[in-house]
Amino acid sequence: MEMLRIAQTDETPEIIFDKARKVFEVSGRSLPEDSVEFYTPVFQWLNQYAEEPNGTTEFVFKLEYTNTASSKMVQDILTVLEKIMGATITWYYHTDDEDMEAMGHELAELVEIPFTFKTY
Repeated sequence: MEMLRIAQTDETPEIIFDKARKVFEVSGRSLPEDSVEFYTPVFQWLNQYAEEPNGTTEFVFKLEYTNTASSKMVQDILTVLEKIMGATITWYYHTDDEDMEAMGHELAELVEIPFTFKTY
């Protein structure tokens, strides 16, 4: 399976999904003008990965900011991840960023995936 890598911009996060290296990370700011268009390749990759996932899959989120549309996309990503046996989430947030911490806790309550919270 080919790696998915989307470079970070001022308005979009860096996305690295690499099954072979076991790297699954979304980091940066997410406020694209068209969230659905931006995240379409992410969902395509995840749905393909869900058919034959690794034994364990740790998804890392290091989001600094999301707009409302992107928050919905993150929630939809987590819904796809619920289908993947052995999936876990590590949710990073800046120590003084109460909004991103709260977002992580809210999302954790919506899905049946183990969450770990870490500051940086």
